[in-house]
Amino acid sequence: MKVSTKALYGVLALADIALNSENGASVPAQDIAERQDVSKKYLEHILSMLRRAGYVRGRRGINGGYALAQDPGFITLYDVFSALDVSILEGMENNESRSTGWLREAANVCLWERINSFLVDFTKNMTLEDFIGECKKRAPSAWDMYVI
Repeated sequence: MKVSTKALYGVLALADIALNSENGASVPAQDIAERQDVSKKYLEHILSMLRRAGYVRGRRGINGGYALAQDPGFITLYDVFSALDVSILEGMENNESRSTGWLREAANVCLWERINSFLVDFTKNMTLEDFIGECKKRAPSAWDMYVI
């Protein structure tokens, strides 16, 4: 499975918005870009795609930025990948055009199709909320401290 930067940055942007928006407040694209070390222009392209797919809302003006349009418990990684790069979840297989024999054909069925099935199932069952929870487990202990 190859994950494009578009899909990776999309998941990171959604997680960043969820983690950095208080009470649904908007998170500026510039702030997300800086925290995630992504080009603001590329990030805005990704956020535009996520907005069209219904996962974020954009807000203009002085308090502008992006907010989640849905609860993170209802957005799956499959949804995000599908909105940004459908090729990620396409079946993996040996794409040789010539007949390669029964063993190679069997490998396509019992290996590559099963691996792809597991990946699709995993992404359909992993929500943004689950992803954020897993990330928090690996975060430095001082990550959620509030400093005045």
